[in-house]
Amino acid sequence: MVHGVWEDDGAGHALVPPPGPEGPQLPPCRPAGAGLSVALTVIPQALAYAEVAGLPPQYGLYSAFVGCFVYFFLGTSRDVTLGPTAVMSLLVSSYTFREPAYAVLLAFLSGCVQLAMRFLCLGFLLDFISCPVIKGFTSAAAITIGVGQIKNLLGLQRIPRQFFLQLYHTFRSLGETRVGDAVLGLVCLLLLLLRLMRAHAPPVHPDMPPGVRLSLGLVWTATTARNALVVSGAALMAYSCDVAGHRPFVLTGEVVQGLPAVRPPHFSVTTANGTVSFTQMVQDMGAGLAVVPLMGLLESIAVAKAFASQNNYRIDANQELLSIGLTNILGSFFSSFPVTGSFGRTAVNAQSGVCTPAGGLVTGVLVLLSLGYLTSLFYYIPKAALAAVIIMAVAPLLDTGIARTLWRVRRLDLLPLSVTFLLCFWEVQYGVLAGTLVSLLVLLRSVARPGLQAPSNICYPLFLWVAGGLHFPAVEALREAVTSRALGASPPRCAVLECSHVCSLDYTVVLGLRELLEDFRRQGLTLALVGLQEPVLHVLLSADLNVQHFPSLEEAEKYLSQEPGSQPHSFSEDSVPKPSLPC
Repeated sequence: MVHGVWEDDGAGHALVPPPGPEGPQLPPCRPAGAGLSVALTVIPQALAYAEVAGLPPQYGLYSAFVGCFVYFFLGTSRDVTLGPTAVMSLLVSSYTFREPAYAVLLAFLSGCVQLAMRFLCLGFLLDFISCPVIKGFTSAAAITIGVGQIKNLLGLQRIPRQFFLQLYHTFRSLGETRVGDAVLGLVCLLLLLLRLMRAHAPPVHPDMPPGVRLSLGLVWTATTARNALVVSGAALMAYSCDVAGHRPFVLTGEVVQGLPAVRPPHFSVTTANGTVSFTQMVQDMGAGLAVVPLMGLLESIAVAKAFASQNNYRIDANQELLSIGLTNILGSFFSSFPVTGSFGRTAVNAQSGVCTPAGGLVTGVLVLLSLGYLTSLFYYIPKAALAAVIIMAVAPLLDTGIARTLWRVRRLDLLPLSVTFLLCFWEVQYGVLAGTLVSLLVLLRSVARPGLQAPSNICYPLFLWVAGGLHFPAVEALREAVTSRALGASPPRCAVLECSHVCSLDYTVVLGLRELLEDFRRQGLTLALVGLQEPVLHVLLSADLNVQHFPSLEEAEKYLSQEPGSQPHSFSEDSVPKPSLPC
């Protein structure tokens, strides 16, 4: 199995090979240092992702600590951190109408769906979401999120949230750009590029001079905590300007102080127009009840498998399903919106020398402390700085080379990629659903039309290689292809089917082969099979199908060409060994 991760500087979504170690490596087993490093990353990102989700900023922090504690007890990866991510926040904004009650209920219901999948063993459903669909979705999400943050980067007001309207009004309102926000946002973007320094820094060795090791340690610290440093610096600048009587930036504003109340999610909402019932809320969220939990599971499992493969340990996929499901259910009692595993913060955790999930406890405690004592400082964080954090976090999601790669590898995969990418700008659920359906149609086409390869030169007998498996949708196509090429030739000729790739047969295929054999016998010709595997032989024996079988193409050719020294391979129930393993 090829492992991969969802690449993202804070959310993690595009499936790529596991990352190798980058930058200076710290000594192992530092849960406190790892927890602090992740906390310095997650706190500014949580505030930013609440903006993406269309919720008040404190909801990002509410969503950032429950997963730390749950995963400590239930998780099987020492590296993974659960919390808000960029794409999950985008999904939340698509289905919850900027209403916190809807977002919290969506977390609860998503957790229930994920737990149900765990106990009903439905995790295999994730396998039907192909890599081109994932790439198309995450690339469209990166563009959608990035475009959505341009308004905050430039200090624009009254910009709608629908993508195409947002794009139109943003360009139309460029003349209203606030100079202070634009300058600050661009400076923050440049400073956040500090992460590139870590990729070029050599690893720390004990034999290095102390000054060099100290310098590399400072580089590692600055690049790891870059989000916190940039946001803190921007907030300090905004506070200084506010004290001096100037307001050059659009600020985050009031963040509710204190821990969230422990209470179940609201199963009904009272509005000015009346009470919205639970049934109506579920109907309003619609496809989000399937898309959100599936994408959350896919992301979290991919991240866990990637880092387990990189660091030479194993995870329990079923246990991971349990931990993410319980995190979302318990998180909803603390006003959390849906969360999942984050590639960016997991990478920070791994590079910080963590060796157990205990680092998550430190992260969770620090997030709680920030809710209790630092929310008054969050008031002064400029939205332009948070926009820069988000843009840099989602930039790796945009895979500009995927189309070129698919063109070289398998051009047909460009179809689900394009369908998903384009439709996600309209509605996320339509993009993912349509791309998945197109992928399934491509898969069904290969099942219904197995490849039949024949030599270019005309020979006697006719040789055909069955390139794929044989299942009931392929029977008529197989019969038509063999009949037209062998019995429809002038003169008609015998045929040989090379079936070494066929590992199972169903009853419909057996009936189709019986009819095909009769067609050949009526014309006094032979249809021979070569390379049948043991389970296939047993199926043919059970169906009393009288077929000529040869172990190799050479023996089949000699027999059908009436050359001496070769006899068809006969088989019976006693001569065919029982298969020890399913094919």
